[in-house]
Amino acid sequence: MTAAVIGARRTSLRMRLRWCDELGAKVPGCGVRWPMFGSLDYIYVPAADVDGEIQRYVDTLDAELVWKVRGMGTTVACLRLGAPGPAILLSGHLRGASAILVYRVQDYAATLARLRERNVAVRELEIPHGPCATFTMEGGQRYAVYQLTRPDAVHYFDGRIDP
Repeated sequence: MTAAVIGARRTSLRMRLRWCDELGAKVPGCGVRWPMFGSLDYIYVPAADVDGEIQRYVDTLDAELVWKVRGMGTTVACLRLGAPGPAILLSGHLRGASAILVYRVQDYAATLARLRERNVAVRELEIPHGPCATFTMEGGQRYAVYQLTRPDAVHYFDGRIDP
Protein backbone atom coordinates (compact mmCIF):
# COMPACT_ATOMS: atom_id res chain seq x y z
CA MET A 1 0.00 0.00 0.00
CA THR A 2 1.45 3.36 -0.97
CA ALA A 3 1.95 6.30 1.37
CA ALA A 4 -0.66 8.27 -0.61
CA VAL A 5 -3.30 5.56 -0.08
CA ILE A 6 -2.51 5.29 3.64
CA GLY A 7 -2.69 9.08 3.98
CA ALA A 8 -6.04 9.21 2.16
CA ARG A 9 -7.48 6.51 4.42
CA ARG A 10 -6.30 8.35 7.54
CA THR A 11 -7.84 11.59 6.29
CA SER A 12 -11.10 9.81 5.49
CA LEU A 13 -11.18 8.24 8.97
CA ARG A 14 -10.44 11.59 10.65
CA MET A 15 -13.27 13.22 8.68
CA ARG A 16 -15.74 10.49 9.68
CA LEU A 17 -14.72 10.75 13.33
CA ARG A 18 -15.16 14.55 13.21
CA TRP A 19 -18.63 14.18 11.66
CA CYS A 20 -19.53 11.67 14.36
CA ASP A 21 -18.36 14.07 17.06
CA GLU A 22 -20.40 16.93 15.58
CA LEU A 23 -23.55 15.06 14.54
CA GLY A 24 -23.56 12.10 16.93
CA ALA A 25 -26.06 9.34 16.24
CA LYS A 26 -27.52 11.18 13.21
CA VAL A 27 -24.74 9.71 11.07
CA PRO A 28 -24.86 5.93 10.43
CA GLY A 29 -21.89 4.20 11.99
CA CYS A 30 -21.41 6.81 14.69
CA GLY A 31 -21.64 6.14 18.36
CA VAL A 32 -21.42 2.89 20.26
CA ARG A 33 -23.31 -0.07 18.87
CA TRP A 34 -24.37 -2.70 21.36
CA PRO A 35 -25.07 -6.07 19.76
CA MET A 36 -28.39 -7.77 20.44
CA PHE A 37 -26.79 -11.22 20.74
CA GLY A 38 -23.99 -12.53 22.91
CA SER A 39 -21.88 -15.56 22.10
CA LEU A 40 -22.70 -18.12 19.43
CA ASP A 41 -22.79 -21.20 21.66
CA TYR A 42 -24.34 -23.92 19.47
CA ILE A 43 -24.94 -24.80 15.86
CA TYR A 44 -27.99 -27.06 15.88
CA VAL A 45 -27.74 -29.30 12.81
CA PRO A 46 -30.46 -31.59 11.44
CA ALA A 47 -29.19 -35.14 10.90
CA ALA A 48 -31.28 -38.03 9.59
CA ASP A 49 -28.54 -40.46 10.69
CA VAL A 50 -26.96 -39.03 13.85
CA ASP A 51 -24.62 -42.00 14.39
CA GLY A 52 -23.36 -41.81 10.80
CA GLU A 53 -22.84 -38.05 11.06
CA ILE A 54 -20.93 -38.45 14.34
CA GLN A 55 -18.58 -40.88 12.63
CA ARG A 56 -18.07 -38.51 9.68
CA TYR A 57 -17.36 -35.53 11.97
CA VAL A 58 -14.88 -37.55 14.05
CA ASP A 59 -13.13 -39.19 11.07
CA THR A 60 -13.10 -36.20 8.73
CA LEU A 61 -12.89 -33.16 11.03
CA ASP A 62 -11.23 -34.69 14.13
CA ALA A 63 -14.27 -33.63 16.15
CA GLU A 64 -14.55 -34.63 19.80
CA LEU A 65 -17.77 -36.41 20.77
CA VAL A 66 -18.79 -34.75 24.04
CA TRP A 67 -22.06 -36.63 24.55
CA LYS A 68 -24.78 -38.58 22.74
CA VAL A 69 -28.23 -38.97 24.25
CA ARG A 70 -31.09 -41.13 23.03
CA GLY A 71 -34.59 -40.46 24.30
CA MET A 72 -38.15 -39.60 23.33
CA GLY A 73 -37.70 -41.26 19.94
CA THR A 74 -34.66 -39.26 18.84
CA THR A 75 -30.91 -38.87 19.25
CA VAL A 76 -28.95 -35.70 19.91
CA ALA A 77 -25.16 -35.53 20.00
CA CYS A 78 -22.77 -32.74 20.98
CA LEU A 79 -19.44 -32.43 19.21
CA ARG A 80 -16.59 -29.94 19.54
CA LEU A 81 -14.54 -28.94 16.52
CA GLY A 82 -12.35 -26.40 18.26
CA ALA A 83 -12.04 -24.24 21.30
CA PRO A 84 -13.20 -21.60 21.52
CA GLY A 85 -16.16 -21.89 19.25
CA PRO A 86 -19.69 -23.14 19.19
CA ALA A 87 -20.53 -26.77 19.85
CA ILE A 88 -22.20 -28.73 17.07
CA LEU A 89 -25.48 -30.36 18.11
CA LEU A 90 -26.50 -33.10 15.70
CA SER A 91 -30.23 -33.69 16.03
CA GLY A 92 -32.37 -36.51 14.75
CA HIS A 93 -35.62 -34.60 15.43
CA LEU A 94 -34.78 -31.23 13.88
CA ARG A 95 -36.65 -30.71 10.61
CA GLY A 96 -35.52 -28.63 7.68
CA ALA A 97 -32.31 -28.48 5.71
CA SER A 98 -30.52 -25.61 7.44
CA ALA A 99 -28.89 -25.38 10.84
CA ILE A 100 -30.06 -23.14 13.67
CA LEU A 101 -27.48 -20.73 15.07
CA VAL A 102 -28.05 -20.58 18.84
CA TYR A 103 -26.92 -17.39 20.56
CA ARG A 104 -26.75 -16.70 24.27
CA VAL A 105 -28.23 -13.38 25.42
CA GLN A 106 -27.87 -11.51 28.70
CA ASP A 107 -31.50 -10.42 28.95
CA TYR A 108 -33.93 -12.81 27.29
CA ALA A 109 -37.03 -10.68 27.87
CA ALA A 110 -35.37 -7.53 26.49
CA THR A 111 -34.04 -9.40 23.45
CA LEU A 112 -37.49 -10.82 22.69
CA ALA A 113 -39.03 -7.38 23.08
CA ARG A 114 -36.53 -5.94 20.57
CA LEU A 115 -37.20 -8.76 18.10
CA ARG A 116 -40.96 -8.36 18.41
CA GLU A 117 -40.66 -4.57 17.95
CA ARG A 118 -39.01 -5.41 14.62
CA ASN A 119 -41.89 -7.73 13.66
CA VAL A 120 -39.92 -10.94 14.10
CA ALA A 121 -42.19 -13.91 14.78
CA VAL A 122 -40.61 -15.90 17.60
CA ARG A 123 -41.54 -19.32 18.94
CA GLU A 124 -40.70 -19.76 22.61
CA LEU A 125 -39.65 -23.02 24.23
CA GLU A 126 -37.68 -24.20 27.22
CA ILE A 127 -34.30 -25.91 26.88
CA PRO A 128 -32.21 -27.38 29.71
CA HIS A 129 -30.16 -24.17 29.83
CA GLY A 130 -33.16 -21.83 30.26
CA PRO A 131 -35.74 -19.95 28.19
CA CYS A 132 -35.25 -20.04 24.43
CA ALA A 133 -36.90 -18.59 21.35
CA THR A 134 -36.45 -19.54 17.72
CA PHE A 135 -37.12 -17.52 14.60
CA THR A 136 -36.47 -17.64 10.89
CA MET A 137 -35.31 -14.67 8.84
CA GLU A 138 -37.01 -13.89 5.56
CA GLY A 139 -34.15 -15.49 3.60
CA GLY A 140 -34.63 -18.79 5.45
CA GLN A 141 -31.76 -18.50 7.94
CA ARG A 142 -32.70 -19.98 11.32
CA TYR A 143 -31.71 -18.54 14.70
CA ALA A 144 -32.38 -19.10 18.37
CA VAL A 145 -31.64 -17.02 21.45
CA TYR A 146 -31.48 -18.30 25.00
CA GLN A 147 -30.56 -17.06 28.44
CA LEU A 148 -28.37 -19.29 30.58
CA THR A 149 -30.44 -19.44 33.77
CA ARG A 150 -29.31 -22.96 34.69
CA PRO A 151 -25.49 -22.95 34.28
CA ASP A 152 -25.14 -26.55 35.49
CA ALA A 153 -27.02 -27.70 32.38
CA VAL A 154 -24.05 -26.78 30.16
CA HIS A 155 -22.16 -29.88 31.33
CA TYR A 156 -25.08 -32.07 32.41
CA PHE A 157 -24.57 -34.68 29.65
CA ASP A 158 -20.76 -34.46 29.36
CA GLY A 159 -19.28 -37.93 28.96
CA ARG A 160 -22.63 -39.66 28.46
CA ILE A 161 -22.61 -41.78 25.31
CA ASP A 162 -25.84 -43.74 24.86
CA PRO A 163 -25.54 -46.85 22.67
